Amino acid sequence: MAKGSKPNRRRFGNIRQLPSGRYQISYLAPDGRRRTGLETYERKGDAERALTLIEAKMIAGEWTDPDRGKIKLKDYAETWISQRPGLRPRTVDLYTWLLNKHITPYLGAAQLGKLSTAMIRQWRADLLGNGVSVSMAAKAYRLLRAVLMTAAEEDHIIPRNPCRIRGAGDEHPEERPVLSVAQVFELADRVGRRPLGNVRKVKNGAYRLRFQRHGEMRTHPEVFTSRGDAERALWAMGTDGRADSIQDRRFRALILLATFASLRWGEVSALRRSDLDLEAATVRVRAAFVERSTGELVLGPPKSKAGRRVVGIPQAIIPTLREHLNTYVGNEPGALLFPGVKGGPLRRSGFNTRTRWVDVVRDMGMPGLHFHDLRHTGNMLAAESGAGLKDLMARMGHDNVRAAMIYQHAVRGADKAITDAIDRHINRTDDEDGEDSAGVLAPVG
Repeated sequence: MAKGSKPNRRRFGNIRQLPSGRYQISYLAPDGRRRTGLETYERKGDAERALTLIEAKMIAGEWTDPDRGKIKLKDYAETWISQRPGLRPRTVDLYTWLLNKHITPYLGAAQLGKLSTAMIRQWRADLLGNGVSVSMAAKAYRLLRAVLMTAAEEDHIIPRNPCRIRGAGDEHPEERPVLSVAQVFELADRVGRRPLGNVRKVKNGAYRLRFQRHGEMRTHPEVFTSRGDAERALWAMGTDGRADSIQDRRFRALILLATFASLRWGEVSALRRSDLDLEAATVRVRAAFVERSTGELVLGPPKSKAGRRVVGIPQAIIPTLREHLNTYVGNEPGALLFPGVKGGPLRRSGFNTRTRWVDVVRDMGMPGLHFHDLRHTGNMLAAESGAGLKDLMARMGHDNVRAAMIYQHAVRGADKAITDAIDRHINRTDDEDGEDSAGVLAPVG
């Protein structure tokens, strides 16, 4: 009788009884190597059923190598981040931080093959129980889900992704504010207003404040315990008119252009003189600065492919932009449109400090306003033009628009229609509010 025809010989896999009396399985994997089961079984029938399930997975193409499943999540996720194509530097920083802060301390030592939905559910519950916000927990969950999706569908290390918790990756951010046109112009004026005065340290670690009033320097009667308290007092005096102020207009054009052209911070800070065409009333977006967690500034492409675009500029802000070019921008085509104090790229932290952004928006009754909310405001104004969705997305630089649309919409004149509608909105607000309104287009002295 042929060897393969022996009675009771298994067609797939082998079962042997161990000295302990339990049963162990082994089988040939698709790569030709023999694998031994990780578990042993009390009854031979249980071992036979285990082999049947393994064979079924091989036939269906769903078998995964149990040895590869022993890799720790921390090691696999770190490799996943380093090898993921197309990640922007800031995204790499975010993923690395999320992994080290919210994933590795809980699940980093777990083997991929032993992760379960129950473990993922408990991990998320522990995050929320330890005070992590729903939004941050959702970001960490989405990263973990993406990592394990690769492990399941591309590397075939695990049979399926255990991240199967409905709604765990959803964020519910608070609705961001939309400024009126008058508020945009008021903000543009306020960020450049600086009170005249100085703070000096005196005996006993106290601080004295001197300020200018009607052209004359005076000493504040109060002695302050910290420099910060004295500076805030000077700021308040400049705001309510008790101290003289000067108007630094270098950031006025930045606020107006970022808002009415719907630009991101990285885009507007990377603009060059040659990107601004005041005759055609357009601005060209072709690069963006990204600030790494290390403080390094990296110049690269915009956030998405659709981010490379040409955006129309409302005629109402052209005089401000022309004044800005003549006053603050170098003559060479590659000169930064909005340079920092020392001529280099403008950092967000430097902008916030120099403009005292937090104090300005709080005094305007909009505490917590972000610079990105200006883009949100511009997008809302553009949407009110009645333009089609694709034309709006092209103007905003969103990634779900084909690259050709960036050029096609300009040819059709759709972006000009949006820009004209914004212009009408600005001018209508100007007419309604009168000459003394915060939305007036005339230069402020």
